[in-house]
Amino acid sequence: MCGRYAVTTDPAKLAAEIDAVNEVPAPLDPPGDGADGDNRAAAVRSPGVNYNVAPTTSVMTVVKRHSPDDPDDDPLLRVRAMRWGLVPSWAKELGKGPLLFNARAETAAEKSSFRNSVRSKRCLVPMDGWYEWKPGPPDAKGKPTKIPFFMSPHDGTRLFMAGLWSVWHDRSDPDAAPLLSCSILTTDAVGHLREVHDRMPLIMPFANWDAWLDPDHRAPSELLAPPGEEIAEAIDIREVAPLVNRVANNGPDLLAPVGAE
Repeated sequence: MCGRYAVTTDPAKLAAEIDAVNEVPAPLDPPGDGADGDNRAAAVRSPGVNYNVAPTTSVMTVVKRHSPDDPDDDPLLRVRAMRWGLVPSWAKELGKGPLLFNARAETAAEKSSFRNSVRSKRCLVPMDGWYEWKPGPPDAKGKPTKIPFFMSPHDGTRLFMAGLWSVWHDRSDPDAAPLLSCSILTTDAVGHLREVHDRMPLIMPFANWDAWLDPDHRAPSELLAPPGEEIAEAIDIREVAPLVNRVANNGPDLLAPVGAE
């Protein structure tokens, strides 16, 4: 699974990096810690550098869409802010259903929550790397512990994970802005990444972006398969401090390897 990750760029820099249109509004208020359950507030916050991204916060995504003023033009890459935790378009209320921050790549097309998104609303979720936990030894009181690890590319490049997105309208407030939300697709872990967890986010190589983001056609089914071993081999695994276990903690020290001076 993928329930926490780090990203060290902001929307404007990301848009320039990938030659995309930045559609993320300027920050309206400081980013939250993702733990207060205020989903409506999280939807309007501007995402940016965040070393401890958690579900319900506003995150950066990349989509490819036509201009609303000219649907016959060529679609462009666009950087958008979305709530992490997909809200199906048919949901009656926000926050009443399960928190859909992950979707299994193998079965997403069969699930009512994700079926329409698989068909025509696919996105990328940029990140520097993601966190995962392994069971650790009991603490002094005999309680089980979890050891956090951070997975990121050897060369420090950015990862782009396959995702799905949706548009939700609040039927109780016709004047409310639509809520964009997303899920990160997960797949079977490959190579040495299986040592940490049996699932991993689905990495989408640049060569597959056009097919994955195409707003007018379904993505080839093979893009939903686990990545090749060579992609896993390019990912480092390092143990990090338990600071990341608390969502309120944030900063580059969360990425420091345990034992580093």
